[in-house]
Amino acid sequence: MTDYPHIFQPLTINGMTVRNRIMMPPMGSNFANFDGSINKDHIKYYEQRAKGGTGLITLENVCIDYPLGTNGTTQLRMDNDQFMPGLWTFNERMHAFGAKTSVQINHAGASATGLRLNGLQTVSASDVPSKPGMPHPRPLSIEEIHHIINCYADAASRAQRAGFDSVEVHAGHSYLLDQFLSPHYNHRTDAYGGSPEKRARLTKEVLAAVRAAVGPRFPISVRFSADEFINDGNTLEDTLQLLDYFADEADILNVSAAVNQTLQYQIDKMNLADGWRAYMAKAVKQKFPDKVVVTSGNFRSPQVTEKVLADGDADLIAMGRGLLAEPNWVNKVADGQEALLRKCISCNIGCADHRIAKGLPIRCTVNPDVINEDDYKQDQIKHQVKLVVIGGGTTALEAACSAAEIGADVVLFEQKNYLGGLAHEVAKLPDKKRIDDYVIYLKNRASLLDNLDIHLGEAADIAKIAAIQPDVILNATGAKPLLPPIDGLKDTMALSDRHVYDIFDLLKNPNNFKTNNENILVIGGGAVGLDVMEFFTEHHQSNITMVDMLPEIGKELDLITKIGMQELLKKYNVKQYVDTKLEKVTNQNATVTHGNKTFNIDFDKAFICLGMRSNNVLMPGLTEYASENKALLVNLGDSQRARRIYEGSQEARQIINVIHRADQRKNNPQIHETLATH
Repeated sequence: MTDYPHIFQPLTINGMTVRNRIMMPPMGSNFANFDGSINKDHIKYYEQRAKGGTGLITLENVCIDYPLGTNGTTQLRMDNDQFMPGLWTFNERMHAFGAKTSVQINHAGASATGLRLNGLQTVSASDVPSKPGMPHPRPLSIEEIHHIINCYADAASRAQRAGFDSVEVHAGHSYLLDQFLSPHYNHRTDAYGGSPEKRARLTKEVLAAVRAAVGPRFPISVRFSADEFINDGNTLEDTLQLLDYFADEADILNVSAAVNQTLQYQIDKMNLADGWRAYMAKAVKQKFPDKVVVTSGNFRSPQVTEKVLADGDADLIAMGRGLLAEPNWVNKVADGQEALLRKCISCNIGCADHRIAKGLPIRCTVNPDVINEDDYKQDQIKHQVKLVVIGGGTTALEAACSAAEIGADVVLFEQKNYLGGLAHEVAKLPDKKRIDDYVIYLKNRASLLDNLDIHLGEAADIAKIAAIQPDVILNATGAKPLLPPIDGLKDTMALSDRHVYDIFDLLKNPNNFKTNNENILVIGGGAVGLDVMEFFTEHHQSNITMVDMLPEIGKELDLITKIGMQELLKKYNVKQYVDTKLEKVTNQNATVTHGNKTFNIDFDKAFICLGMRSNNVLMPGLTEYASENKALLVNLGDSQRARRIYEGSQEARQIINVIHRADQRKNNPQIHETLATH
């Protein structure tokens, strides 16, 4: 703790004392029951973060006015007393581990979604959709506005009675109060629109009603988008002015950013620095020095966290996805276990894309079990089980560590002289360097396991495997670039002075490609092709042309990455040919067909980014060996089917089920079966 005195300094806020300066902000989970009640898994998910040392836990936003105020696939509700028992139980569990609690009360306004609207038109300040493509809302009447103010007050009263230590009012992120605060959404000409004072009126009246409901000695927070990052939205300077009208009743000013159109700055994209939003909180703190100010924005590093606090830029640090990935962040930092921090890599796949784009429960790429965390370690095997792992990528490492942690004897072979596989390679790109944090964590975790033996620079073969006599074999040999039989491609790629490359040519040494103002052709508009585009635009100011057979560049990307990449495509005027097929490649140009038109595209360099395919050449021999020797054989990750790190880590944890099956077989040697390769 002495290395980070400001992180571990308690903070008292209007009678509530928080044990440290780390808080979990409200982050939707889609864990709630369909009726809006909380359940055991939901509580356990938060409990892991309380147990991990988090000072203040804010329960994700709850609906205060059903159904017009609801959003998300499933959302908690607090619009009547039937939800009180579950919320009381939530607070009992959080308090049992020393955490203080808050709950974010919210009305979605034009962002309301779902079947529960039952055909009702959404409501807002004006008729401006929450984001392009969403239905147009209808403007609220004055009577309806007064009803919603009462809903906020009633919800705050319930929060207090349910045992919460504080309450947060959401006034950002394209929800109802933000739809009144922002000139982008608010086109009213009455008492609730026009001037900054009138646009701030609803938020001011809501906070006043909440204060009247909970009394003077109960902390109130208000969260807002300090900069909306859209042309006709609020800037930081605008928000500082707006705060003059509604900050008085709040004890805590929770400084966030962005709206739906700029979601990559709310749910921070990968290449934004740790604590990048701190300048906004600093401006708020300088204007309101007596208020507790919260900042957020890709906080992963204890050093950066400590510095922001020490500099006085903020009083509390909000970690959302950081605590999703590492519930024990506080305790590990306190105990000097920084090497074992499982840092969020800001990929936004299991969290934002699952929850917002797909309507699924929240998950995490680097944390295979966000609800139960390390519970699997409690079920240790009873017999000696030997596992051979072939491959040293993230899937292989997660599986090897998980198996060793429940008692298996694990031997891992990696033919390269380093661990991390494709994840480590991709992290060489400047905008993808966070990915290596997962590799570093896995390596550090593996180094502590005496029953995990890693052989680097050593390819596995049947003879080596047979010498170990494993009970279980895991093939996790990854994937390689897909190079289809396109006219001229194979011959061009074989040239000594070629100008046509695949992604591994770039990853082997990005410094070899440090040339500016070249014409770069990227064949393939998926994640790999867009990584190449990002590299040559953001860092080398080259002219990019992209070709893809699909109707849209980045069609299959996660939501946040897609929005971020669309921003770059527009910013750098990337020429895009969609619904376009590559016909032929030479060392100077590519022949493509779009509809009935065939034409050539000249280039200085071209990158073939047509996806990856599984690299599982060992599987036939492994299948034969496993069958003859009664071993269980599993093929996981990209060697099964090329996908993302997320799918690999989720599958990797499944190895514990196979290890337990092998353990059970030790009790009955007559069982002779082979697990079907999957």
